[in-house]
Amino acid sequence: MATQIDLAQLTQYDNLEFVAKQVVEGFITGIHKSPLHGFSVEFAEHRQYNTGEPTKHIDWKLYAKTDKLFVKRYEEETNLRCHIIIDNSSSMYFPLQEKYTLVEPNKIMFSVYAAAALMQIFKNQRDAVGLSVFSDKLELHTPARGGDSHQKMLYRELEKILQPITKDVQRKTMVTDTLHRIAEQIHKRSLVVIFSDMFESQAATEELLLALQHLKHNKHEVLLFHTYHKKMEFDFAFENRLYRFVDMESGGEVKIHSNEIRDYYKHIVGDFFRELTLKCGQYQIDMVAADITKGFDQILLPYLLKRQQLV
Repeated sequence: MATQIDLAQLTQYDNLEFVAKQVVEGFITGIHKSPLHGFSVEFAEHRQYNTGEPTKHIDWKLYAKTDKLFVKRYEEETNLRCHIIIDNSSSMYFPLQEKYTLVEPNKIMFSVYAAAALMQIFKNQRDAVGLSVFSDKLELHTPARGGDSHQKMLYRELEKILQPITKDVQRKTMVTDTLHRIAEQIHKRSLVVIFSDMFESQAATEELLLALQHLKHNKHEVLLFHTYHKKMEFDFAFENRLYRFVDMESGGEVKIHSNEIRDYYKHIVGDFFRELTLKCGQYQIDMVAADITKGFDQILLPYLLKRQQLV
């Protein structure tokens, strides 16, 4: 029986691989208990039966469980190349707090554990996985490979990001330049999964979307998880008092009463979200707004839906 764990008690220093396994097991159990039970725990080994196909490959035991027809895949049908890209710039370390747990993470902790959970699914599905980490430079880039030793190496690299969870160094986001560079380094068609708050200057938004389009132009499928803290970064739910707001990437700061800028801030951020959503739709890029306070199902389910389209 799988060990049940309390995510609220887990901090950034707990074993990443163990927690990732627990997250995935909980997610799969939830699928079985939901109307989405068509995603069985065997989802990596099966696809839905198409009318007219030979019936000899139908899994009748799975039919008895789900009341749906699935056929077993051959091994070569299950393999997919996946590449995870994580934004490790200073803005991803928001919000700053004394203690972080998986129910109260900052953006980088959320992204690392979400990536680790996806890697568990990749392993179950025999998919090859690569990892890139960037801030104001490309900090890490590995080719996509399978195998336990490669995955354990990726877990070690992810754990390095969490040590320590807060950073004093101010590093600007270089999403645009980095995505162009990574697009040239991923040589085989892949599913590219990106975790980023996408916070660049307003003038750079179009260039940023062109960088995403570069990945599409190179025949990659792109799944962008736009990571953000909805309550604080979108709703601007600060108390009605004087604050010192500090730009985590430039170090610039301003002292102002939250009420004086709330409407303006929400207008600007709302426009940014709408433009990003619109442009991603135009470029056929799947974008998921991922509120870091809402858990990992919002990451794992869109990935599974995307994968079903690709195999």
